[in-house]
Amino acid sequence: MVYKMNQLSTLSAEHLDRYYRIITEAIGIRRHNELLAWLQGELQHYLPHEILIAAWGDFTANLICYDIVSALPGVRTESSNPQTLSPLLKGLFNRWVQLGKLPYTLGVGESGFLLEKEGPQCSLAKALQDMRTSLVHGLTDERSNQTCLYVIFSSERKLHESLDAMQLLLPYLDTALCQVTPLVPPESDARVLTEQPKDGERGGLSRREIEIMNWVRIGKTNLEIASILGISVFTVKNHLQHIFKSLGVNTRMEAVSKVAHSQVGSK
Repeated sequence: MVYKMNQLSTLSAEHLDRYYRIITEAIGIRRHNELLAWLQGELQHYLPHEILIAAWGDFTANLICYDIVSALPGVRTESSNPQTLSPLLKGLFNRWVQLGKLPYTLGVGESGFLLEKEGPQCSLAKALQDMRTSLVHGLTDERSNQTCLYVIFSSERKLHESLDAMQLLLPYLDTALCQVTPLVPPESDARVLTEQPKDGERGGLSRREIEIMNWVRIGKTNLEIASILGISVFTVKNHLQHIFKSLGVNTRMEAVSKVAHSQVGSK
């Protein structure tokens, strides 16, 4: 906090006014379109980018969720491929940890942040081929021990000039994202990047129930899971009752532990 105050004390009146507007607008964001408008507004002066990826969850256990925000055509969460994003996000997270959880930038040719070019490509993969620089930073919630990683991509400017701005604005970026429900289609894979057990290794759980357990694992409530998946809270409860019965457990924590153990044993 002292570091951030020192940063602000060196800014001109014009920059202070702009930061104030950016921060004030962030606090009022509630919808995805409001988030996109905010990201494409004055924030671009400090964090110029075309694509933002927010990834959260348990990176060590490979239980990662993400949301993509971009004005580029077709670059959307619901049209992306979780399996191709997994190595990218895990690699960026690991480097962030190795660097002491400080913001850093990567350019083309520096550890290669682009997705694999082999095979079918989603719109995101194609768009990333036009990007020239990425900037990475994250926050860890000390209460839940959950990390949220933020990655922005720019096709023009070198983002190393934005490192200080990212350090200063990240809490407000996080605030804005946390107030918006991730765009996850009801019948999708829930954009959870995790190894799914084969049909014979599910322990009697359906694809939907494994999907629900992925969200339970990262701390989502029944109400949040229902909202994300586009189903009722009653349906979520019914699924959980069947999951508990199938796994022979009585609590959410026991279910999470048993599913995690079975996934490790299946690798």
